[in-house]
Amino acid sequence: MENKQENRTRRITLRLTVAEYAKIEKNWRNTLTQKLSDHLRNLIFRKPIVTTCRNRSIDDLVIELGLLRQELNRIGVNFNQSVKKLHTLQETPQFMRWLTTHEIEKRTLANKMDEIKNHMQKIVEIVFEQR
Repeated sequence: MENKQENRTRRITLRLTVAEYAKIEKNWRNTLTQKLSDHLRNLIFRKPIVTTCRNRSIDDLVIELGLLRQELNRIGVNFNQSVKKLHTLQETPQFMRWLTTHEIEKRTLANKMDEIKNHMQKIVEIVFEQR
């Protein structure tokens, strides 16, 4: 039998107090479910709910590392553009400007790498504290 996916077109409106909503949201945040609506559907239809004990500091570090990765990608793109520019230079003054820019990019990259190393060290310390 094929498993057709229907569009969800029907709504149920439910009013809650601030405390009730906070309790539901807290329970949802302790699960692996991404969306509150999916979590509520699982509750209503008595589907299994996967809960986990999450370490907030690791979650924060993962978010921070994701941002650092994006920044490193941007720096890498700039570096590649800089090297391509080097291959097109014809005169010494242009080369000297490129060299100055390249040194700045290299320092920025080194600083970001140090930042990532520090965050990774924090993660390692947190993981070993939990054991």
